[in-house]
Amino acid sequence: MTPQRLSFGPNQFIALVNNETTAYVVKRLLQAILTLFLASALSFAIIQLAPGDYLDSLRQNPQIAPETIEQLRQQFGLDRPAIEQYWRWLRQILTQGNFGTSFVYQRSVTSLLLERVPATLLLAIASILVTWGIAIPLGIVGAVNQNRAADQILQVLSYIGQGFPSFVTALLLLILAQNTSIFPVGNMTSIDHSDLSPLGKFLDIAWHMILPTFALSITGFAGLQRITRGELLDVLRQNYIQTARAKGLPENRVIYVHALRNAVNPLITLLGFEFASLLSGAFIAEYFFNWPGLGRLILQAVTAQDLFLVMASLMMGAVLLIVGNLLADLLLKAVDPRIQLTNLN
Repeated sequence: MTPQRLSFGPNQFIALVNNETTAYVVKRLLQAILTLFLASALSFAIIQLAPGDYLDSLRQNPQIAPETIEQLRQQFGLDRPAIEQYWRWLRQILTQGNFGTSFVYQRSVTSLLLERVPATLLLAIASILVTWGIAIPLGIVGAVNQNRAADQILQVLSYIGQGFPSFVTALLLLILAQNTSIFPVGNMTSIDHSDLSPLGKFLDIAWHMILPTFALSITGFAGLQRITRGELLDVLRQNYIQTARAKGLPENRVIYVHALRNAVNPLITLLGFEFASLLSGAFIAEYFFNWPGLGRLILQAVTAQDLFLVMASLMMGAVLLIVGNLLADLLLKAVDPRIQLTNLN
């Protein structure tokens, strides 16, 4: 028996092009190209408006000769007009995929970012999982028990959580770690990390992640819990929910199948924006807990006016925002087939 061969002919190609989801994704990606171009031009212009440049700090060092500074100025292209600097940077991205060289580290910007991205993504994704894993169930509990003791306690906790800025929460957790010695104070791994077994390495990183993850999650949990409660309360007041109860459906089925499914749409949209905040949201926790992620690297780049490293990080944030919104739209379509992607523009 000969195996059947899959063929992709003209008819299948036309069907794929005419598919609503495919057409929507292509349209959004084309829009993203223009968005990224405008975002890069605006970011470059704002950076150029800042007084001074990277070489200003070197000029204050009497041990560095003016000839050396002038040589570096020509090497980095800072002697050229701003529009020419931008065009050269953009051209090498399009032709070579090269985002430039860091002034401070004298290394490729791409390699620097790729080194730090895994640590930041690990921390940020863990924070999102913790935030949503706690906030959604508590939001449901608050909505189901509206104005009862459980709901009032949860509202107080959410107000307290929203009232604490992230840096205050991180500082309090850092003080807790220093005074109790239960949790590691900083870094991503222990000193003997390389000597541990694979399972031991995993547990070691997970143990170091506990405090920075909670520092990122507390404020987000408070807001998301309130949004979940409000959206679910709106849905529970709808006529079709009352009809479902009148038919004698179990309360759990009414809440988790009928009500929650319709209340989750705004939360999915919010998830798209949270995906975009992966880059910047972990900055405070990384700073306080000495986490080797993007936050500290970008802060140093901004302080030192490391032009190409700052530009690459801004572009990464813009890409995450675009991808996050696109994924949120596609997820909305998957959860609720009644939604037309053309109406989401």
